[in-house]
Amino acid sequence: MSQPASTSSGAASPRAVVIGGGMAGMLAAAALSAYADVTVVERDALPDGPEPRKGLPQARHVHVVWSGGARAMEDLLPGLIDGWLAAGARRISLPTGLVSMQPRGWFRRWPEMQFMIACSRDLLDWVVRERVGKNARVTVVERAELLSLRGDASRVTGVGVRTFDGEERVLEADLVVDAAGRGSRATAWLAQLGVPEAPLDEVDSGLTYASRVFRAPPDTEDFPLVNVQSDATVPVPGRTTTIEPIEGGRWLVTLSGTRGGEPTGSAEEFETFARGVRHPVVGELIAHAEPLGDPVVTHSTVNRRRFFEKVREWPEGFVAIGDSVATYNPVYGHGLSVAAQGAVALREHVAEYGLTAPGLARRVQRAVAGPVATAWQLATSTDILYPGAIGKQPGLAAKLLGRYVNRLMLAATGRPMVAKAFFDVVTLSKPVTALVQPAVAIAVLRGPRRALLTEPPLTEPERNAVTGALKESGTQARG
Repeated sequence: MSQPASTSSGAASPRAVVIGGGMAGMLAAAALSAYADVTVVERDALPDGPEPRKGLPQARHVHVVWSGGARAMEDLLPGLIDGWLAAGARRISLPTGLVSMQPRGWFRRWPEMQFMIACSRDLLDWVVRERVGKNARVTVVERAELLSLRGDASRVTGVGVRTFDGEERVLEADLVVDAAGRGSRATAWLAQLGVPEAPLDEVDSGLTYASRVFRAPPDTEDFPLVNVQSDATVPVPGRTTTIEPIEGGRWLVTLSGTRGGEPTGSAEEFETFARGVRHPVVGELIAHAEPLGDPVVTHSTVNRRRFFEKVREWPEGFVAIGDSVATYNPVYGHGLSVAAQGAVALREHVAEYGLTAPGLARRVQRAVAGPVATAWQLATSTDILYPGAIGKQPGLAAKLLGRYVNRLMLAATGRPMVAKAFFDVVTLSKPVTALVQPAVAIAVLRGPRRALLTEPPLTEPERNAVTGALKESGTQARG
């Protein structure tokens, strides 16, 4: 492993700056801490526990970490998954712990093929933040505004910041990592240095999503994640519903709708919307749960990708990861997992080449583009099909692939091997090419071996735990 003895500024140890103290930023800090002293610059005051953060309004909606992302995070922070579970998160087997109506029908609840981590976004972030914060080589500067990148078009040498007390100063660094998220100003910062603008792609389905927290009915500690997805092949707005069991004996319920079919923030209309999607199961279940607040609504859900890896004259010393590179329709739940895999790619390249190696930043940016491309293809190939969607229409090859995937989703309802291929890809555990392996393709052409399920595969005890709880409480009240 190549490792520089000192920075260009003569410091005793290599230095890195990470812009943003959210999930992507903390994972990047963990990735770099074995090779440099890391300063994380965060504009917010970070809470001391699993509490809301001002700069993360989307945290109030359903978030999951797919197994591909969870493994990456565990690789960066050994023991993290156990830490989440100890704090109240759930490890949900897929598809065993999943009741999901996908575009072609209900998944069967076969033995575990992959998994997800389910809890509130606040809890996910806090456990990571706590572990990274104990690292002696990581310093977090809170309530600090990033003013600019320092350097020129060939190399970024640090950042200019303004701290909460109004002081402006420069943080020199051998490597700057932009993990500022959706609000990243990387394009403007780089333009000030003379770096050419990266190509941009956007797909906007007009999606709006609304979420509400409920107290889960008694005896539902092991209740599955319940989800009804839309069918993009039907020319109507796409509407979805999801119940995610989270810590504290609660259900986090998120509704979504594309342009022309958006949910509102009305408490009175929340259950009605949930009953009006392709199957009313979520509406039926939350009718037996106690609301713990009013719905919250978010409209900023555009799929947006910057192709930084295509900039020929990419500067040394600067890398962007996570939502700073691409944001996706949150219905697919890929953002956190992509950020984690990007942080692993960052660590692997620094370990192999050294923090100041020529071409490191360009190599990392290309590696980060791998998981980004998978999540981007999964999200945009569906979103562009909804009525009123804005973006580049799919070409012939994309349309043919779309037809194949539709057939695959049908086969997945009745063939375990096809279902596994799907979950391997959707959890970012394997590349999209896993869907077209010869054995999978043959099974897809043959179609499902079993008849489609006509009702959600909830067990009788699971249904009784929800509907029976209400009946029992009503009987006691009458007594």
